[in-house]
Amino acid sequence: MKTLFSIGCTLLLVLGAPVAAAQAYPSKTLRIVVAFPAGGPIDIVARMLAPKLGETMGQQIIVDNRSGANGAIGTENVVRSAADGYTMYLASPSAIAIGPSVYKVPYDTLRDLACVSMVSTTPELLVVHPSLPVKSIKELVAMAKAQPGKIVMASTGTGGLPHLALEMLKIAAKIDILHVPYKGAAPAVSDLLGGQVHGMFADLPVLYPYVTSGRLRALAMASPKRAPLLPNLPTMTEAGLPTVEAVNWYGILVPAKTPHEIIAKLNEGIVKSLADNDLRSKLIERGAEPSTSSPDQFTAFLRRDIVRWANIVKTSGVKLD
Repeated sequence: MKTLFSIGCTLLLVLGAPVAAAQAYPSKTLRIVVAFPAGGPIDIVARMLAPKLGETMGQQIIVDNRSGANGAIGTENVVRSAADGYTMYLASPSAIAIGPSVYKVPYDTLRDLACVSMVSTTPELLVVHPSLPVKSIKELVAMAKAQPGKIVMASTGTGGLPHLALEMLKIAAKIDILHVPYKGAAPAVSDLLGGQVHGMFADLPVLYPYVTSGRLRALAMASPKRAPLLPNLPTMTEAGLPTVEAVNWYGILVPAKTPHEIIAKLNEGIVKSLADNDLRSKLIERGAEPSTSSPDQFTAFLRRDIVRWANIVKTSGVKLD
């Protein structure tokens, strides 16, 4: 009887271990991996989210920048991390929804990552240097048709969301614009401000300060609705190009085998953190609209996004330069 009692107790301890571990989670510092350099829009959102989420979860959260290869290096780092809930990934479509259709990556997004929650969305904004004599999409299209290949537009890199927004514009308007890829937003914006290129698409938070200061001219927003920060700026749909829709999003994912109980705790923490009025205000001021979801909702959205961008990459013929 004693032996049977001992075996029973052992089984209870073993079976109860995962539950106890989940209940104790988190018990140490967590990290949010950002697959792009410090100072960029996604890094800024991560550093806004981390303190509040850390407060909500009861543990410190650090931001870990693992940049390179259009986000593939950071993504692989997360995929190879322990599936214990202590590594989160603040991802964007460039690395996990678009990238696999443009170049070889050492991971499968839907197989190797698990969705936790959306965090925010931000539209792509089209701007030009003030020296370019156009003040609307209509005038830009007319100039591009009159001078094929003469207008030069930058992007943050081949196959990224800003690049594909440009390709959608070229297809929809049937125009020829020269694309020049850069290694990130900072050098692209720098050359645009200096007049070395004529224009570019980029996240609203990246370009907004230069638009309000008059150093760049905004032409249109590639989103379904106007942005609160620029309420007088038309959308691409209003400009007659409804298929040019590019809205960037950021969401938290974790390694695929992370326990469901831990994913649920993280989701609860993110939703609670993003309900905080102070954090929401800070994000909105940067042009990022807070947007949470359940893990299942985020997964369904990501599946659709992968298919959508794969079709756009195929139609535009985008390849690594």
